[in-house]
Amino acid sequence: MSLVITIANQKGGVGKTTTAINLSTALAAIRKRVLLIDLDPQSNATTGLGIYSTRTGSSYELLLQSKTVSEIIIETSIPGLTLIPSNVNLIGAEVELAHDKNKQSILSKALEPYYDMFDYIIIDAPPSMGILTLNALVASDGVLIPLQCEYYALEGLSQLMKSIQQIKKTFNKKLKLFGVLLTMFDKRNALNMSVSTDVRAHLGNIVFNTVIPRNVKVSEAPSYGKPVLIYDIKCVGSQAYMELAKEFLLKEKELGWRKN
Repeated sequence: MSLVITIANQKGGVGKTTTAINLSTALAAIRKRVLLIDLDPQSNATTGLGIYSTRTGSSYELLLQSKTVSEIIIETSIPGLTLIPSNVNLIGAEVELAHDKNKQSILSKALEPYYDMFDYIIIDAPPSMGILTLNALVASDGVLIPLQCEYYALEGLSQLMKSIQQIKKTFNKKLKLFGVLLTMFDKRNALNMSVSTDVRAHLGNIVFNTVIPRNVKVSEAPSYGKPVLIYDIKCVGSQAYMELAKEFLLKEKELGWRKN
């Protein structure tokens, strides 16, 4: 059975999509079968993997139930990593699904026949708590929250955690907070150090030990349609994402989500 993880934050620009792409790539590199679902209308996870056409369909058609997973899934250039792409049409899904009484569980039901095909399903959610993110969280076993080390970080995190608890209570009892990942970290910045200390003091071992640093190569890679792990495997950003994948697998075992 797949382990389904949503990567979410209600604030944009925190490294959410970068984490989704590179964690998926790192897991595929160790021969795991990975499906990455781009559920963000900005389609950055799609273009970040070098895919610029979604003629076969996208997550929009999946949510509108006009196409199945098998009809829209795309092989990427990375062995073991497949993608359900996104496009701008996904903006309309919020409105079109508004009156569907089962709107929160469409993605979960669409994925159900395919769980045995993948070891991991990673969902890149949009930076808002609407129908798209709700579908992602209802379909998931856990949530990974990328958190930029800045002044309002804890306030935004608190709001998101309340939303997660409400969704767990109402729609998805199995949903867990898988972990919080500190991103765009600069150890020379006093504010970054202060926020990191505060987050760890408040959340303890929920926070990953791995920290994703600010790195030019990480910023450049999407413009070439590549994960940073493919663009420059030796850079500090790539090394950090490989460490994250190792810690991710350890945390998965600690939570007892696999019979390994």
